[in-house]
Amino acid sequence: MTTWTADNAGSGRYADVNGINLYYEIHGTGKPLVLLHGGLGSGEMFGPVLPAFSEKHQVILVDLQGHGRTADIDRPIEIPLMADDIAALIDHLELDRPDVVGYSLGGGVALQVAIRHPRKVGRLVAASAGIRRSATYPEILEQQVQVNAAAAEFMKETPMYELYQRVAPRPEDFPRLLDKIGTAMLKDFDFTEEVRGLQVPTLIVAADADMCPPAHFVEVFGLLDGGQRDGGWMGDGRPKGGHALAILPGLTHYNLCDSPLFATAALTFLDEQNHTFLDEQNHA
Repeated sequence: MTTWTADNAGSGRYADVNGINLYYEIHGTGKPLVLLHGGLGSGEMFGPVLPAFSEKHQVILVDLQGHGRTADIDRPIEIPLMADDIAALIDHLELDRPDVVGYSLGGGVALQVAIRHPRKVGRLVAASAGIRRSATYPEILEQQVQVNAAAAEFMKETPMYELYQRVAPRPEDFPRLLDKIGTAMLKDFDFTEEVRGLQVPTLIVAADADMCPPAHFVEVFGLLDGGQRDGGWMGDGRPKGGHALAILPGLTHYNLCDSPLFATAALTFLDEQNHTFLDEQNHA
C-alpha cells in the first residue's frame, strides 16, 4: 500500500450526520463523486489514483465509521448503517445525485447507498465487493474468523496499523475496530434480490484474482441483465439499465484500489458521453 500523507491531502472537515462525526475531504471540481475506501483503511488508500478521479470531478473522500480520521461510535460496524451515513452526508452537502464509487468494504457500502437511497445517487461503481458471503473463497473466510482484538499485536507491522496510529482520533481503539470488523465479517449475507432490483446504473469491478472468483462478479452482472445476449452493433443489446462489468487483469483484491486500471474503468463508465439521457430514463 502506498503511503499518502496529509501533505497532499485536501481540506479535511467533519460533518455531524446520522449520529456520527464523519470525516471527509474535497478534492477537485466538477460533477460530485463520493469515494469510499476498504476495510481497515481510509480515504488515503486512493492516494495514487486520486489525481485521476479529481481531474474532472469534485471528489468527496470519506473516512467510514471507526476508520481513518472518523472516530468510532457506540453501534456495530454494519454496511447498511454506513450507507445511511453516506446518504446523510449527501444531504448535508446538498449534492445533486453524485456518483458513488466504493472498493471492498466501501464497495458494499456504495451498493447499499444505491439500494437504500436510489434517488440520491447518479451512477454507481462497486469494486471488489461480493454480494453473498458464501461466494468468498473458503480460505479467506477462515482468515476472517481470526480477525479480533487479539490480532492487534500481530498487525503492528502492517500498513493498516501504521495508518490508524497516525491519523485516528483515538489510536488506542484499533483492537476495538478489529473486534467490530471481525464480528461483521462473520455475519452471513446475501444481497441477490436487492441487487436484482437496482435502479442506479452500475459498474461491477473486480480483479481477476479477487477474494471471490470472477464467476461471482459475472453472476452479479447477470442479475443486472448483463451477459444475457449479444450486445449488437449499436449496443442495443446491452443491459437495459446501463450497467457494465469490468474484470481487471493482473490485479488482486489488495492492489486494485490504487491501480490506474481501476481509475480508468471507473471514469470511463462515469463519464460515458451518452449516459445523461440513459440516466434520466433510469431515474424517471
